[in-house]
Amino acid sequence: MPELPEVRTVAKVLKNNLLNKRITNIEIIYPKMIEENSLDFHNLVGKTLTNIETKGKFLIFTFEDLYLVSHLRMEGKYFIKKLTDPVEKHEHIIFEFGDLSVRYHDTRKFGRMILVKDLKDYKSLDKVGLEPFDKNLTKEKLQANLKSKLPIKELLLDQSIIAGLGNIYANEVLFASKINPLKKGEDISLKECQSIIDNSISILNKAIEYGGTTIKSYTSSLGVTGHYQDYLKVHKREGLPCEVCNNPIINIKVGGRSTYYCPKCQK
Repeated sequence: MPELPEVRTVAKVLKNNLLNKRITNIEIIYPKMIEENSLDFHNLVGKTLTNIETKGKFLIFTFEDLYLVSHLRMEGKYFIKKLTDPVEKHEHIIFEFGDLSVRYHDTRKFGRMILVKDLKDYKSLDKVGLEPFDKNLTKEKLQANLKSKLPIKELLLDQSIIAGLGNIYANEVLFASKINPLKKGEDISLKECQSIIDNSISILNKAIEYGGTTIKSYTSSLGVTGHYQDYLKVHKREGLPCEVCNNPIINIKVGGRSTYYCPKCQK
C-alpha cells in the first residue's frame, strides 16, 4: 500500500508535469471509484490545475475553486500517457489535459475519489491526524493519543493518531525506536513517544528522498520506482540477521498485519 513517501512522490511527479494545465475532457469508465456525495466530475472540464498537495495518504488536487481528493488505497497508481495511447484494462478514470492523458489505474478497484467545493465538505480529511513533520505533534500529544491497551504497532497504523505511517514504515520506526511492536500503547513513555516522532521524521524523509518503497506491484506516476526498499532494516527480512545485533528478524501478526522486528533489540 502506498504510504506517505509514495504519495508525496506521486504528487511531485504529477505536479511537475501537469501544473497550470487545463482539463479538456474526462472519461469515467468505472463510476464506483467516485464517492456517492461527490460533485459531478465533469465540472472539472475547463478548469486549470493550480496545485497538488498531500495530507497523510490523501492526494489533494486544486482546480481553481474545486478540490479533487484521491486515496490510492492498496494498488492505486497514476500514469501520464499520450492521448492516443490505448486504454488498458485497469484504467478506470481518464483526465485529459490537451494532448496529455492522466490515467488512474487500480487493479483491485479499492481507490476512491471525490470532488468537493470546500475541503471541509469531505469529513474523511477531518479524521486524518497530524503528520510526524507537523510541529504541533508533540510527545505529550502523541502519548495522550496512545492511551489504549492495543499494541503500539496497531496504533501507529491508525491514521487519526499519526498520519502517513503504514505497515512498512511502522515496522521500521519501531525498530529504530527500539520498541517492541506488542507493547501496549498506554505503556509507551514520553521518551519513547519522542523517539517515535524523531525516527518517523528521519525515516520518512529518507524514503521521500529515494522516491518511496517499491513492494510488489507498486510504482508511482510515470513508472517512477522507489529505492528505499534497499534500506529497510526489518520489513520483509524474516530470518535474516539484524544489522545491529545479528539476531534473526522474526515475523508475527499484529492486528492482522505482518510485523517484522528484532526480539533482542526490541525487547
